[in-house]
Amino acid sequence: MTLHFYFARRFAMMFLSILGVFALFLSLLDLVEQLRQFGDSASFGQVTWVTVLKLPGGIYEILPLVMILATAALFLLLARSSELVVVRAAGRSGLVALAGPVAVALVISGLTVAILNPLVAATSKRASDLTESYESHGASVVSIGREGLWLRQGGEDGQVVIHAERANPDATVLYDTSFLAYAPDGGPERRIVAAEAWLDTGAWVLSDAKEWQLLPGENPEVSAQSHTEMRLPSTLTQDDIRDRFGQPSAVAIWDLPAFINGLEEAGFSARRYEVWLQMELARPVFLVAMVLVAAGFTMRPARLGRTGLYVLGAVLMGFGLYYVRNFAQIMGENGQLPPVLAAWIPPVASLLLALGLVLQMEDG
Repeated sequence: MTLHFYFARRFAMMFLSILGVFALFLSLLDLVEQLRQFGDSASFGQVTWVTVLKLPGGIYEILPLVMILATAALFLLLARSSELVVVRAAGRSGLVALAGPVAVALVISGLTVAILNPLVAATSKRASDLTESYESHGASVVSIGREGLWLRQGGEDGQVVIHAERANPDATVLYDTSFLAYAPDGGPERRIVAAEAWLDTGAWVLSDAKEWQLLPGENPEVSAQSHTEMRLPSTLTQDDIRDRFGQPSAVAIWDLPAFINGLEEAGFSARRYEVWLQMELARPVFLVAMVLVAAGFTMRPARLGRTGLYVLGAVLMGFGLYYVRNFAQIMGENGQLPPVLAAWIPPVASLLLALGLVLQMEDG
């Protein structure tokens, strides 16, 4: 156990050191990019705050690369100091020496999914809101797409399709909007047109609205009613609307199951979010595979030479597995693979391939 703790501590320190270097590098690059993007529309303090908010998301994306580099650096140092030779001479195989780093990788990946994932979701939302605000010079109204904004909400009384020409950045205030309500059996029930609608607690508040009842065999204009203000019940919240127009990564993993159910109840396709949920659950397996890939290339005596070539091979193989994982994600989002298979097959295959590589390099 002393040996395992020693390797685990060395790997954790190496991981944190490389992660810190990459975090600093990403921050400087993103700060320069944000300064170029905002120009004079935001102060240096505001740009710095946006950069800080985007940093967790950047770190989250490069974790596989950091895992590879940390493992490679660790075993290169152990090889140069002949510690691996001593371990093998003591009757311990290289595979047993990986127990400590693999355990640390599992702990790091578990904390990443459980803690860093919700943090990334929260900070990315805030960074997106601030970016939109600064780019529009503080204006509260923006145009969303050529055809405006489309929403759909569902409930026990049926579904409502919402269309607006314009909206505020949160999509909680709609302008030149129309509401088409459908009965539970699927037929249109009524249509409402309003100059403005904003989301209140549990309802849309419409101003300058006109309502038509779409009854079979009757002229809707005869029974049309005008309202200075009216309320239309809604199951949507501000977070629901904002998340519908963001990436799946903008929803914390703890909220994803309920969010997926809400999308399906409202008639939206939740496939993208289902694939993302499964991929986040499979992330620890993929990160452990990255550790084994790097170990397979670098757990060799330093006297054999060509160290740089083997490190390059580990990085290229890691990028290749990462590409396959993203390709499977796209296939899952397009419906060509079930979400579970699209999310779990690449990490499990990567783990088995990396394990085979370690055994081949260790025992020949």
